Amino acid sequence: MGNVRIAVITESFLPRVNGVTNSVCRVLEQLAARGHEALVIAAKPGPEQYAGHEVASVGGFALPGYRSFVVGLPMARLVGKLREFQPDVIYLASPISLGWAGAAAARKLDVPCVAVFQTDVAGFAKRYGLRGTDKVIWPWLRKLHSQADLTLVPSTATLKTLEEHGFPRLALWRRGVDAERFHPRYRDEMLRHEVAPNRETVVGYVGRLAPEKRVGMLADLSGLPGVRLLVVGDGPAEDRLRAALPNATFTGFLDGHELSRAYASLDVFVHTGADETFCQSVQEAMASGVPVVAPAAGGPLDLVTPGRTGVLYDPDSVSELRAAVMRLSANRELRTLYGNNARAEVETRTWSAVSDQLMRYLDGVISGRSPVAVMPDAATSEGNMITTSVEANALAGKIGTAGPGATATATAQSGFETAA
Repeated sequence: MGNVRIAVITESFLPRVNGVTNSVCRVLEQLAARGHEALVIAAKPGPEQYAGHEVASVGGFALPGYRSFVVGLPMARLVGKLREFQPDVIYLASPISLGWAGAAAARKLDVPCVAVFQTDVAGFAKRYGLRGTDKVIWPWLRKLHSQADLTLVPSTATLKTLEEHGFPRLALWRRGVDAERFHPRYRDEMLRHEVAPNRETVVGYVGRLAPEKRVGMLADLSGLPGVRLLVVGDGPAEDRLRAALPNATFTGFLDGHELSRAYASLDVFVHTGADETFCQSVQEAMASGVPVVAPAAGGPLDLVTPGRTGVLYDPDSVSELRAAVMRLSANRELRTLYGNNARAEVETRTWSAVSDQLMRYLDGVISGRSPVAVMPDAATSEGNMITTSVEANALAGKIGTAGPGATATATAQSGFETAA
């Protein structure tokens, strides 16, 4: 496709660092590498540009208990700014407040619109004690996403959930990983000695320390024989977690080389969140050559292959979590096998590959074709087709090929499976 003008309206952007921001930054970098032009509209404060693209800042407010996620407030000049930019398509990243205004602007300007579902708002509300909000949140999100020509979903579990809630026009679009930045070569014996001076097994968590991540479960790993814990990240639950884990090593927020070093220096990576629509930290750990222990829910279901790259546990079972960690911590050969398999499984899942798939989706929407009937590349095998069927996407997520009964009317080329 030729040069495309894309308005990226995102609920979160730099300097706030979270999953939405990271995904948007990678997409913007890929758009620039392909010669496309983007306008970013996000909550202030923020940079004036990113990857050569203009950034227009609007007012915003932080979600309660989650100050790193600032929701943008609709601005009166949004339509005018978009009309001035003249986008070919509008891309809504994890739309909530600003995204709703973006969807309305797309209709007003008659511009095609693609929404990316990335934040489990209903799960987030539940973890913060807002009981009974599902009856309000899900219909509201469905109405928001119904305004888009296509909603892209990061995992088969999330796809199934959205289908059950009546979301229309869904397609699977996963995330890439920088396998050069996250690599086993960054394993650091000095760091390992600081954490485990008696050569214990280093078990680590990387992510936000907050209720929605259920980090309190990490305390249940305290006292496991031969295990030392490394906790990377910050958040509102940090003080309580430090008190519960006096012998653990806490690094606070890390980025760049320090984050790469922390991942690669682990023997086992543990994730505790059960509401992840994708779970990029699992994929980064795998790229670092580290076996994963994660809940059998949400995004990790697509990422972790039990008995090959890690262990999935019942999300509500502390005993299963402890047993999984103990099994891997006690078996170095198994850790090495799983870690090598994990690295091999994700090292070609590049952002370039998943961005190729994104551009095919955008091209399909811009061209007015059925939004999920994107033509496959000639060089791609038939086995890498995905569909809007949950069952077929589950097959694609696990084995990368369509099996018996996995055929649906509308199919779309999966750049993720091609890369894998």
